[in-house]
Amino acid sequence: MVTKEGGIKPPHLSVLYQEILTALEPAAHRRYVDATVGAGGHAWGILDASSPDGELLGLDIDNDALEIASQRLASFQDRVHLVHSSYSSLSRVLLAIGWDFVDGIVIDLGVSSMQIDMPQRGFSFLKEGPLDMRFDPSQPVSAADIVNKYPEAEIADILFKYGEERRSRQIARAIVQARPLDTTLELANVIQRAAGKSSGKIHPATRSFQALRIAVNQELQSLEDFLPQGVEALRPGGRMAVIAFHSLEDRIVKQYFRRESKDCICPPEQPDCTCGHKATIREINRHPIVAGEDEKQNNPRARSAHLRIIEKLEQQPG
Repeated sequence: MVTKEGGIKPPHLSVLYQEILTALEPAAHRRYVDATVGAGGHAWGILDASSPDGELLGLDIDNDALEIASQRLASFQDRVHLVHSSYSSLSRVLLAIGWDFVDGIVIDLGVSSMQIDMPQRGFSFLKEGPLDMRFDPSQPVSAADIVNKYPEAEIADILFKYGEERRSRQIARAIVQARPLDTTLELANVIQRAAGKSSGKIHPATRSFQALRIAVNQELQSLEDFLPQGVEALRPGGRMAVIAFHSLEDRIVKQYFRRESKDCICPPEQPDCTCGHKATIREINRHPIVAGEDEKQNNPRARSAHLRIIEKLEQQPG
């Protein structure tokens, strides 16, 4: 499909693509941020809908993703600003490019199917590859460092905290006994032997690989750092849409949105308000938006997607 910009529409749509466009309502003369631009799917839709002069800042710490996005979004020319940076540095990047406020922000958390499909990145427990799992290969700590160098107790804590893995201690013990481990399949086999067969459809290594990836990339801390920066960057009436893929991320987003949409955050048993807290946002949806059945069938990654949307409030005087 040829677009009004003269470019070619991306062949694969990002998760909850239409829902993001509905949430942000892209329009001309406005500025947007895709805080995890990836292959440029959501960014493409926002730029196309905000023609002829809407602008978009795309952030990603994965240089491979930025290269793909730059090719996919090339037809939008100087309306696109791609920056190699974590979303946790949003405020700094906005300052650097001279943007005071933006009209909409989307962030699509977690690992992309593009990254999983590249065995050399080390994200998949089904494909042979190095134990890497870094979104940004220049980061100092890889999955191999954690697996081969961390104490058993610390590995167990990571698996339990970030993967909610009930068998974390026995898996950590098996990992330490099997060291050194060099590849994803070696690690997956150790985990599978230690954990035994899964009672459900999920692979026994799923939770452990998720936990290691989160620890390597400090994903939850980055999310906590990003959320207040995102709200601060929005102009009144601007919206932020967050797509989370597991309960740990979604819980952080939900709790932050609930707190910042209240005028008082004092304990419920306290009779009078002393906190002085004022709501800065309103929740567009109290319950997460999920993908429809068609999308879930066409894109397995969409099955666990949860979308939450907020709108920045006008500043209240005094």
